[in-house]
Amino acid sequence: MELGIAVFGDASAHPETGQRVSEAQAIRNIQEAAVLTEEVGLDWFGVGEHHTPEFPASAAGPILGAVAARTSRIKLSSAVTVLGTDDPVRIYQQFSTIDALSNGRAEIIAGRGSSTESFPLFGYSLEDYDQLFAEKLDLLLEVNRSPRVTWKGATRPPLNGEYVPPRAEHGRLPVWLGVGGTPSSAVRAAQRGLPMAIGLLAGDPIRSAAIADLYRAAAAQLGNTAEQTRVMIGTPGFVADDGNAARDTWWPHYRQFMKTVGEQRGFVPPGRPAYDDGTASDGALLVGSPEEIAERIVRLQRRWGHVRQFIHMDWGGLPQAEHLRAIELFGTKVKPMVDAEIGETAGTGAITTSPAGRRGYPS
Repeated sequence: MELGIAVFGDASAHPETGQRVSEAQAIRNIQEAAVLTEEVGLDWFGVGEHHTPEFPASAAGPILGAVAARTSRIKLSSAVTVLGTDDPVRIYQQFSTIDALSNGRAEIIAGRGSSTESFPLFGYSLEDYDQLFAEKLDLLLEVNRSPRVTWKGATRPPLNGEYVPPRAEHGRLPVWLGVGGTPSSAVRAAQRGLPMAIGLLAGDPIRSAAIADLYRAAAAQLGNTAEQTRVMIGTPGFVADDGNAARDTWWPHYRQFMKTVGEQRGFVPPGRPAYDDGTASDGALLVGSPEEIAERIVRLQRRWGHVRQFIHMDWGGLPQAEHLRAIELFGTKVKPMVDAEIGETAGTGAITTSPAGRRGYPS
């Protein structure tokens, strides 16, 4: 099972001091985090697209290109690319370039995105939200499939056999569909023959696995291959040597993030009791000690059958030193425990457990 780190490039004000890093420093912090992600043995690194002062990582392509030059093994991905307000041809060209620089390690998670600031920024109307996403997803997949593209839609000029360079060196780029947890989005992923990436942000993550069941059932009816029918899970979280310290340390940053997003989107941020529920053993927030996090990931994998789990920690002015330490623990402590407990999995829920794993988690 692959484990990884996702980032937004956090430049939020520290909840206690009010200090914040510059937007430029937030971008440099991403590169530092990515290099460490590989050094500590993790498998994947993703950059989420936003266009706000708090999250200035608006262009994953150049960032991942810089990361590609300083790494040799980890997969490099968007998390997610906001497809509705970008040009699929340029998205493909950017990520096929990353693919060349990284010797075949680039991926795309294409999604609607969880915010809408890119729509007025790039001159799009929210009234066209669904049509933009559907048409641009079709075009991205067609560009990925064929060097010369013939396509016609209502949201951009047609293509009439134009060549789109550079081509990914080893075939098609891996494209995942980012879904928001609705049944229709899961079915859409199956219909497009795409693996599904889902964020678990709240609620009971074991009960939420019903959407993976729906996705796999739809994929089976459509005759999709095992490679097309994979699931990736992303969760907010934080790792520290001690579980209680992890929960107390990350709480003000979680609160700061939810306060900022709540003001932007019109909801009241949750208080500490809701946070404590979310960080409990049956919650969606992966916050705790390495042992706690490993146990929860294994439990999730046994129900979801997912092939990749990533954690997102750079929220609400979390200092870079604390972020880096948490990445280190996730790689050097959590991953070995998960690897010891979970054997090979085809992404269908089938798991083999090693004899060492059956004895429980190493201390």
